[in-house]
Amino acid sequence: MNRFDHDQATGVLEACEPPCISLYQPTHRRLPDIPQDTIRFRNLLKSLEEQLASHPKDVAREVLVPFAALADDHEFWNHNQDGLAVLAARGVFRVYRLQQAVAERLVVADSFYTKPLLKALQMADRYQVLAVSRKEVQLYEGGVDSLDEVPLAPGVPRTITDALGDELTEPYQGVRSSGRGTAMHHGMGSKADEVDVDAERFFRAVDRAVLEHHSKPSGLPLILAALPEHHHLFHEVSRNPFLVAGSIDVHPSALKSLDELRARAWEVIEPHHRARMAALADEYGAANARGLASDQPEEIAHAIAAGRVKVLLLEADRAMPGSVDTETATVHRDGPDATSDILDDLGAWARTMGGEVLIVPAELLPTGTGLAAVYRF
Repeated sequence: MNRFDHDQATGVLEACEPPCISLYQPTHRRLPDIPQDTIRFRNLLKSLEEQLASHPKDVAREVLVPFAALADDHEFWNHNQDGLAVLAARGVFRVYRLQQAVAERLVVADSFYTKPLLKALQMADRYQVLAVSRKEVQLYEGGVDSLDEVPLAPGVPRTITDALGDELTEPYQGVRSSGRGTAMHHGMGSKADEVDVDAERFFRAVDRAVLEHHSKPSGLPLILAALPEHHHLFHEVSRNPFLVAGSIDVHPSALKSLDELRARAWEVIEPHHRARMAALADEYGAANARGLASDQPEEIAHAIAAGRVKVLLLEADRAMPGSVDTETATVHRDGPDATSDILDDLGAWARTMGGEVLIVPAELLPTGTGLAAVYRF
């Protein structure tokens, strides 16, 4: 499964050779609703075939092949989350599972339509959970309502053997990766002091890799989930500034469900989330008093164009019909039937100009206009 934040950072999606296809649809996690997801996808595929009729047949055939393969991948559809996004072109086919439902939409254009994906990245309640034992590593990502395991980047060790290799001392020589993110055991020794040294080196290796491949790219707070006896050592060796002080004092394998892990994670992260939102509200108030903030779309558009926006807060579940012309920094307000949204446009634009964009509930927004921006200068 692909990750949009990684693809965006590496520029995979920038060089799109038209036609560039962007497909979005809601999906379901459980029966009996899952079968309707494939039906919806096949209906969108029929619409895509019709829209590609005006393109050369060889081009249309090339881009349609992976869509057809995905439609027939029964295993894929049995592991849905709340939404699905597919970005495709010649030589490009990226599939993203989403933890938020998205409206059904199919766009064939000269570039990818990525606003729903950007919006998913901008939710202010997102966090990651790092599950670590002396044997294996797992990573989860979620928010207040959902949590899912995410694939570890290739540079992150899955087991203590992956991390230490030939440097592993005798007690752990019988543990190796199965290739499925779990550990296979073939006997243990009893040299406690050497085991502790191995655990420390393992935790250091995991910490470095997770920081480089997950925390830095995502910028999300990280919660440790591990047995209590591992908390002190991991926090002591960690150099990850995204690791929060609170931890979950159990390994996820001991919990009854993923939802129980989500609930425990939110207990840890909610105080941090609330404190951060309060700090942002205070920062907005102080900046506004100095003329370094605004809650008006037209003013914010000009500030984005000048590279002045440091933080842009957008109200969740609020629409502002219209569009933003990034060439002239002009906001066009349209009627309620408009298909584009000013808040979406400003958020996408601010992100490309180096601003931090967060989507927050109405009760946490320091203004009543649906948005609030703090300026750098």
